[in-house]
Amino acid sequence: MNVNLHIERLIVDGLEIDPSKRDSFKAGIESELTALLMAGGVGETLSAGAALPRVEGPSIQLQPDNSTHQLSRQIAGSIYGGIGR
Repeated sequence: MNVNLHIERLIVDGLEIDPSKRDSFKAGIESELTALLMAGGVGETLSAGAALPRVEGPSIQLQPDNSTHQLSRQIAGSIYGGIGR
């Protein structure tokens, strides 16, 4: 399976990311989400490809000591929860 993923716009309510870390944060989410999609696939409605204007996934719990990498993984998991199998 080939996966081409591009997140054009990401809105995360209630979370401030240092402007100098935004690009790496977005890249981390794209990378983790791609890995999840490769491992678990997508639902039938997305298997032929799609551009989604909005994805809602399950909520995540933010911890005060979460690193940008940990947040990227949590958010990717939540997004995958909205589009995965």
